[in-house]
Amino acid sequence: MKTEEITYQYEGKNYIGFVAYPEKELAPLVLIAPSWAGRDSFVEEKAKELAKIGYVAMAVDMYGDGKVGSSTEENQSLMTPLVENRDHLKGVINEALTKGKSLKGTDTNNVAAIGYCFGGLVVLDLARSGTEVNGVVSFHGLLMGSEIAESGISSKILVLHGERDPMVPLEMVDEFQKEMTNANADWQLHSYGNTYHAFTNPEANDPSLGTQFNKDSNNRSWQSMNNFFEEIFS
Repeated sequence: MKTEEITYQYEGKNYIGFVAYPEKELAPLVLIAPSWAGRDSFVEEKAKELAKIGYVAMAVDMYGDGKVGSSTEENQSLMTPLVENRDHLKGVINEALTKGKSLKGTDTNNVAAIGYCFGGLVVLDLARSGTEVNGVVSFHGLLMGSEIAESGISSKILVLHGERDPMVPLEMVDEFQKEMTNANADWQLHSYGNTYHAFTNPEANDPSLGTQFNKDSNNRSWQSMNNFFEEIFS
């Protein structure tokens, strides 16, 4: 498997993505938006897993210069400016998409984006920006609403949610569902029972934050993603 780091620019800042390539010559592109920690080893391993099953997979740098936080406080300080400026967030992920589509071996007619935690918010905002990608998948993502482009949402949407996620209370889930329905989006939300935030991460076990790995929900959500890809790439 070939992997490499790639550099691109947006608004005067350097961004450093990580790409894993499959064996075949032409394959769908899958962007991977990271958690609030940034483009760390977790999303790089997800890129490798996706390449093994046949996708050009690009782990996205959302902070610039490949910055990765080393504490809860630093992660929060890195994420907050983007959460507070969703237009800039949308610009960063759209620039990453443009770079990803330029990669050798990418089938630009078949593109998806997945995201974890903060990254879930990122890929949902990619859809909200009106950009034409086949689909987006949010794993235990933040579901706060944002402005939707006048052109509407063209991407199919899959949200994989932990029913006990304290960062995404029922009121936020309900508002998100109303937002998507009002936008006439093609959306679905799978809620996993007895499942907390960050359920895909084996290292997530912080009761004070409400994060906990859940093996069954992790496996089920990955299978749901694969089923979704079969649909959107057919």
